[in-house]
Amino acid sequence: MDLRRLIEAARAAQGNAYAPYSGFAVGAAIEDENGRIHRGANVENAAYPLGHCAESNAIGAMVVAGGRTIRRILILGGAAACPPCGGCRQRIREFADAETRILLVAGDGGVSDYRIDDLLPDSFGPDLFRPTQG
Repeated sequence: MDLRRLIEAARAAQGNAYAPYSGFAVGAAIEDENGRIHRGANVENAAYPLGHCAESNAIGAMVVAGGRTIRRILILGGAAACPPCGGCRQRIREFADAETRILLVAGDGGVSDYRIDDLLPDSFGPDLFRPTQG
């Protein structure tokens, strides 16, 4: 899939972000295991802990559509690259595999490319909780 298509999807989502408190709009776009794109934007709340990150919303959209694996997730925010928060790193890990790419786009168009182990080393995920064959 063309990277430009993911960037356009994330930018469209970013344009719909609800960020009246921080003024920092974030957009995310996920390509799932079937090549479908799912978008998310951050949604703030006056009670700050109740807001939702763009990555979390994109993951929710993917799950609702039947996706279960993140092939690529692209995140864009302000002028600098916008890495996912700790909670979103764990959310991404839940649906990532060793090949999942996490792409951070800076305002100048530069793209940083990571794997989940780069952003969340020594992590635990669903594979640790699946029953073993006995």
